[in-house]
Amino acid sequence: MRKMHRARKVYGVMAGLALVCTPFAAYAHHAFAAEFDADKPVKLRGVIKKMDWINPHTWMYIEVKEPDGTVTEWAIEGGAPNAMFRRGWNMNSIKPGIEVVVDGYRAKSGENKANGRDVTLPDGKQLFMGSSGTGAPNDPTKK
Repeated sequence: MRKMHRARKVYGVMAGLALVCTPFAAYAHHAFAAEFDADKPVKLRGVIKKMDWINPHTWMYIEVKEPDGTVTEWAIEGGAPNAMFRRGWNMNSIKPGIEVVVDGYRAKSGENKANGRDVTLPDGKQLFMGSSGTGAPNDPTKK
């Protein structure tokens, strides 16, 4: 009986620690300022190569034709798949081969990587791509 009571206490403490630590780890993982630069907005016009619908973020890969004719691939980070679906995205809204315009913020590393904000589709429809609660510019949850 005593062993069972002690085991319950240990499991209770472990569960409490897991609950307390999880929000901090999630916040740190999703911090915009850790990876992207709010002072370096980008506007990219390119053709979608592929779209990854994986947690914790979606990723859109586009090929951007530079003024000199070379093609550069960009990786664009978006919100979580479930959040994107709630905003009107679906597996058919973004297909390889269509041209889009992406507004976002460049990676601090200088890589061809950005945090996406808005995506404009060929028909003019605009979809919000960003993650909420990350501290990104114009984040509705940013104080």
